[in-house]
Amino acid sequence: MVRKSFLSYNKTIWGPLELVEKLYPEAEEIGASVRDLPGLKTPLGRARAWLRLALMQKKMADYLRCLIIQRDLLSEFYEYHALMMEEEGAVIVGLLVGLNVIDANLCVKGEDLDSQVGVIDFSMYLKNEEDIGNKERNVQIAAILDQKNYVEELNRQLNSTVSSLHSRVDSLEKSNTKLIEELAIAKNNIIKLQEENHQLRSENKLILMKTQQHLEVTKVDVEAELQTYKHSRQGLDDMYNEARRQLRDESQLRQDVENELAVQVSMKHEIELAMKLLEKDIHEKQDTLIGLRQQLEEVKAINIEMYQKLQGSEDGLKEKNEIIARLEEKTNKITAAMRQLEQSDNDLLTQTRTIALSLVKCASSDTQDQYKLVKDISF
Repeated sequence: MVRKSFLSYNKTIWGPLELVEKLYPEAEEIGASVRDLPGLKTPLGRARAWLRLALMQKKMADYLRCLIIQRDLLSEFYEYHALMMEEEGAVIVGLLVGLNVIDANLCVKGEDLDSQVGVIDFSMYLKNEEDIGNKERNVQIAAILDQKNYVEELNRQLNSTVSSLHSRVDSLEKSNTKLIEELAIAKNNIIKLQEENHQLRSENKLILMKTQQHLEVTKVDVEAELQTYKHSRQGLDDMYNEARRQLRDESQLRQDVENELAVQVSMKHEIELAMKLLEKDIHEKQDTLIGLRQQLEEVKAINIEMYQKLQGSEDGLKEKNEIIARLEEKTNKITAAMRQLEQSDNDLLTQTRTIALSLVKCASSDTQDQYKLVKDISF
C-alpha cells in the first residue's frame, strides 16, 4: 500500500488534530474557531491555525498527551514505525510542557496559512565576523536565559506541588486521627449494642411467651364473637331484603304516578289548545257579525235613499213602495238572523268557558293529589 511521509496515504495532520475535540472537551472551542476562520481552504492551514491557538492557550502539551495515549485511533493516520507511535512521542509531548512558560501572541486572522512558509535570508543584514560572533554570543546568552527562566518556572511549579502535597498529607493525617478516634468510639458503641441486643433477645422471648398465651385467649373470644356476628348478620340480611322489596314497590308506584301526571299535563295542554281554537272561532264569528252589521247599515242607507227618491218621484211610487216593503222584510230577516247568531255565539262562549274551567279544576285537583301522593311516596 502506498504511503506518504510519516502519515498514512491521503491523510493530513488536520485529521488527528480533529480527534482532540472528542478526547478533550475543552478543545472544541479551538476547533470551532478554526472552522469559522475565513480564508482557510486547506487542512494544512487549519492545522497551523489550530497549533497557534493551542500555543496561545498554553495547552498544546495537554491536548497532544490526550491524543498520544489513544494509539489505536492514531493508527488510522500514522505508520506503525512513525515517531508518534513510538515511545519517543511521549517524550516529545513531555518536552512541550516548557512552551507553557511562553506568553504567545500569534496572528491567525489575515495570515496566509495555506501556502508553504518561505525561508528568510538574513545574509544581507550581516556586516563582519565580529558582529557575527557577537550575535552568536547574544543568541547563546538568550538561550541560557531562556533555560534559566524555564528552570525557575519548573522550580516554582514543583514548589507549589510540594506545598500542596504537604498540605494534603497534613489533612490526611488529621483525617486519619479523626478516623482512628471514630473507630474506637464505633467499637465501644458496637460492644454496647451487643449487650443491648442480648438483653432485648431475652426480653423478646418473654414477650413472645406472653403474646402466645394472650393469642390463645383472644382466639376463643374471637370464635364466640364470630358466631354471634353470623346470627346477627342473617337477621340483618332478611331486613335488608324486605326493605329492598318495599323500595322497589314504592319506586314502581312512583313511576306510575309520574306517568299519570305526564298524561294529565298533556291533557291540560290539549285543553288549552282547544280553548285557543274556540277563541279564534269566536273572533272569526264576531268579524262576520261586524261585516253583517256594516251590510245592514248600507241597506238602511239605501232604504233611506230610496225612500227619499220615492217621495220625489210620483210615477214609480207604487213600485218603489213594493221595493221598500221587500227591503224592509229583508232587513228584518237579517236583523233576526244577526240576533240569533249573537245569541248562539254567547251561549257557545259560556259553554266553552264552563267546560274549560271544569277541566282546569279537575286537572289542578288531580295534579295536587298526584303531587301529594308522590311526596308521600318519597317520604
